[in-house]
Amino acid sequence: MVFSAVGCSAPKKESHMPAAAVSTKDMPAQESWNVTLVVSDNGRTKTIVSARHASEYRQGEKQEIRLDGGLNVQLFDRDGSATLITAGRGIVHDNHDIEAFDNVVIRSADGTVMRTEHIWRTSHDRMIRSDKYVTISGPSRTIRGYGFESDEAMKHYRIFHASGEALSK
Repeated sequence: MVFSAVGCSAPKKESHMPAAAVSTKDMPAQESWNVTLVVSDNGRTKTIVSARHASEYRQGEKQEIRLDGGLNVQLFDRDGSATLITAGRGIVHDNHDIEAFDNVVIRSADGTVMRTEHIWRTSHDRMIRSDKYVTISGPSRTIRGYGFESDEAMKHYRIFHASGEALSK
């Protein structure tokens, strides 16, 4: 492919400033579109991550996959029930920890819904955490607060600095 440009302009003085260099650490090692990542253990699916766009970054031994254009994460428990996390973007770290950002919504199998701007799911203990403002809604109550910690199924959770309202029947 050949590019050419035609135009008129006054001659410019030659600059002795070096051209701006692009660091390879700021560039992805590879990119993919419409991506699905599956994490399994002994043939049992534990996590499915999908996004419209993924960029893999490597720095030394560390690797992370940055996902954007919409993020969907399904976390499966031993019974096969799934908790669904949706967000605008996220990161999968090399240790399988997952971060989600921008309009994060977590929906558990029992109908509990949690909303926040950032969560971190650690793979070693399979816990979900946030230090941001959170709202958790269930059939009979809404709880709000700053800071959150839960198991993946959203059955056992704590909200730090909480307030809320309960609906009476």
